Amino acid sequence: MLKLKRVYDPPSKDDGKRILVDRLWPRGIRREDAKIDEWLKDIAPSDELRRWFSHNPSKWQEFRIKYRQELKDKIELIDKIRKEAKKGTVTLLFAAKDAEHNNAIVLKEVIEESI
Repeated sequence: MLKLKRVYDPPSKDDGKRILVDRLWPRGIRREDAKIDEWLKDIAPSDELRRWFSHNPSKWQEFRIKYRQELKDKIELIDKIRKEAKKGTVTLLFAAKDAEHNNAIVLKEVIEESI
């Protein structure tokens, strides 16, 4: 099972394996306090795409298309998360304030489509 959660929200035992899927480490969180099991920064959008999107909701649909294109080159990382999700709960962590327009949502959709 896949879940989404802001990295700033308190960890829960229901989170299962916690995987950070952002390219940049979240501001204000110490690594030892983050309770992150794995950081897959290479599955995040490219720096160019991240900067272009800049969490602008008006660019959301185009961002989704472009990020899905980038994910086609990251099959091994997608498979890694998919296999973990088949074994148990996996929570994809993101830092964005906007919980409705971020890369973790697109990533979750792609992984669920492959399960």
